[in-house]
Amino acid sequence: MIYLILGILLFALILGPQYWARHVLSKYSGHREDIPGTGEELVKHLRKKFNLTYLKVEGTELGDHYDPTDKTVRLSKDNFNTRSLTAVTVAAHEFGHALQDAKNYKPLIARTNMVRTAQKLEKVGGVALIIMPLIAFTPAGSRLALPLFLVVILSMLVNTIVHFVTLPVEFDASFGRALPILKEGQYISNSDYLAARKILTACALTYLASSLSGLLNFWRWIKLLRR
Repeated sequence: MIYLILGILLFALILGPQYWARHVLSKYSGHREDIPGTGEELVKHLRKKFNLTYLKVEGTELGDHYDPTDKTVRLSKDNFNTRSLTAVTVAAHEFGHALQDAKNYKPLIARTNMVRTAQKLEKVGGVALIIMPLIAFTPAGSRLALPLFLVVILSMLVNTIVHFVTLPVEFDASFGRALPILKEGQYISNSDYLAARKILTACALTYLASSLSGLLNFWRWIKLLRR
């Protein structure tokens, strides 16, 4: 019974923040005439204000993010084109990452390098998962199974570490940069400040949930390895 309760709590801890984030983002995504511009317009304004002339901003179907390789803020179509509290808050957050990059913020540099490593290891781990069943019944199968399995575990470990390294980067972009920009620049009213903070908190919690999910998945594979 205790394991069932723990399982339900863990399930809620991982999925709960994701559903809450969707609810919060949707709640404040409606068009508002009193918002001074769209997400795209805010990024372009901040680009000029902070003299990041090289920075690009684009609409995307791949979700809101900052690409440090291309020096590009990419916003979902709704946040790119809409005047809403969600749009400008998310845009300010992604611009916060651009500021981190411009100031050589070390945690962002570390995360970027780790993401590249994780992507390479993920591909190798995927190949290892495909190969393992194919060689299971070959003479070399028993000898190669463990190294291949360790490659899979290593790729999962690096991905899990990336999620945890991401947390301070996201919190800094949200609360150390985006929120002060929005407040001090008067891009949102004082009455919207708490709602903007709620939006940023909701987004941050999704990264925490991803970290816990990755850790749980890694623990399950380690448990399987010990059998």
